[in-house]
Amino acid sequence: MATAARSSRSTRRGIVLVTLLLAAASSGLSGCGSSNNATTTTTAPAAARAPQDGLRGLIPTPLPVKPSFVLPDTSGRLYNLDAATRGKLTYLFFGYTHCPDACPAAMSYLAYALHQQPASIRRQVSVVFVTVDPARDTGPVLRRWLDHYNRSFVGVTGTLRQIGNLEHAAGIPTAIKDPNAGKNAGYQVEHSSFLFAYSPDGRAHVVYAQGFKPSDYAHDLPLLLKFRSLQG
Repeated sequence: MATAARSSRSTRRGIVLVTLLLAAASSGLSGCGSSNNATTTTTAPAAARAPQDGLRGLIPTPLPVKPSFVLPDTSGRLYNLDAATRGKLTYLFFGYTHCPDACPAAMSYLAYALHQQPASIRRQVSVVFVTVDPARDTGPVLRRWLDHYNRSFVGVTGTLRQIGNLEHAAGIPTAIKDPNAGKNAGYQVEHSSFLFAYSPDGRAHVVYAQGFKPSDYAHDLPLLLKFRSLQG
């Protein structure tokens, strides 16, 4: 997978998070499906702490706060992240359905992790996928794609400006459409491949990058539900 280093225009909060999670890695964005032979570095960022409480994911410092947003879901209804995920473990990922590698991997790994849990645990988890390619990822397209992994996964869309603002709030670089795509329907989009796992307290106690295994997701999932001090 090709990579591209990129600095983000952001507020102090966004700069801090991008610095902690992305700058120490070789890339801020993941160039899905490019023919470039560069590979994504999966080494833990320098600012990430060693695993705590038995967690296997990257532990960012400070812990990212779950962003707030109200955007259309795949049915066209407004989805309020705060209201829908309060008291839950919430996975947030930015990607697109035509992505050949990072996005299918993240969704399939989460589907596997959920499948390993009892129903009592699964009811406490939300997976939210925000498309960075709203032109192609219409509601029906995004819904069909997510259903391939798990029918409970939530798909969210919006305008490019709205999605960019949300990426900004999450502290990741804005996705970039291939500038050479023109009218080519098969264009690629460079986007962050980091998966945020916000515990019920509203903070991401781990962040996953490419290179983690489905078993790591499954191992951490019940442990992440234990952080309930601020919400729940």
